[in-house]
Amino acid sequence: MKKVLFVCVENAGRSQTAKGFFNKFTTKAVADSAGIQPADHVDSKAITVMKEAGIDISTYTPKSLTVSMNNEFDYVVTMDCINGYPLTPKEKTIKWDIEDPKDKSIEKYREIGTLLKFMSKI
Repeated sequence: MKKVLFVCVENAGRSQTAKGFFNKFTTKAVADSAGIQPADHVDSKAITVMKEAGIDISTYTPKSLTVSMNNEFDYVVTMDCINGYPLTPKEKTIKWDIEDPKDKSIEKYREIGTLLKFMSKI
């Protein structure tokens, strides 16, 4: 089974949301997530937006992106966060330009969530 890693800065919003949607809608692969500067917990607005979509990410925990993950995952999807941070191999890395909703309104989280839901189904 293919494995996909979603990466954002704090592993608290975008990457956790993408992981939740991907694992909900995909049966031929499995996703996890990580961050380059992980937060202490998943963003409460991300949890709220995902609950509205019928997906519970409240038990997810942010974790650090490590070099060993390069061997564990078939694809690494970055969310406009690791420019100049050479940790993921080019041949496995897919770059998504996804705005960081941190400290923005719940509406922005919903907008990002809708985009990630669509992209996670591709």
